[in-house]
Amino acid sequence: MTPTSRFARLSLALLLSLSAVNVTAATAEISEKSFRCLQEMTPVRGFFVDNLSGNLEGTLAIAKSSTGGVYPPGSVVQLVPTEVMVKREPGFNPVTKDWEFFELDVDKNGSKIRKRGFADVNNRFDKNCFACHVAAKPEWDMICEDSHGCEKLPIPEYVIHSIQKTDPRCKMNDASVLQSFTSWMVRKLAPN
Repeated sequence: MTPTSRFARLSLALLLSLSAVNVTAATAEISEKSFRCLQEMTPVRGFFVDNLSGNLEGTLAIAKSSTGGVYPPGSVVQLVPTEVMVKREPGFNPVTKDWEFFELDVDKNGSKIRKRGFADVNNRFDKNCFACHVAAKPEWDMICEDSHGCEKLPIPEYVIHSIQKTDPRCKMNDASVLQSFTSWMVRKLAPN
């Protein structure tokens, strides 16, 4: 082996080990403080987006695209306050296309991470996040909407909208009495 090829191999090994350190460091950066009131996020066709890496413009470009695309790292996608998807760094988890799923407990004091992971996270209704999102057509990067290939949610749209409007993390909400009551009923009936 020549000194140049030996140097190249050592450089590659060092680069790979540093990449692993960066992925681990990025994991630690996502905490309960990373998640906020839906009304502080950007609405797109009934769901909400943000970007933990500061690239909201990139996230919005994909979210609003009529042809799909791959979300940039740091993208946050939420339909309801208690369930979140975060796009991780390329190669972080190829099985989930680098999406990490979170199940949250939310109240007026903020968010608490109840569960986080990849293909193993179930929501309160014991539905697996990955199993639902993997059905999305490839061009939609695992984001479910009516025409993206995912199974239709068994929850009426007005109930989802009520839950969104009554996110307890929000300082103020403009939910109607009916929306507040609907959201309260869902919370009371949801398994702990």
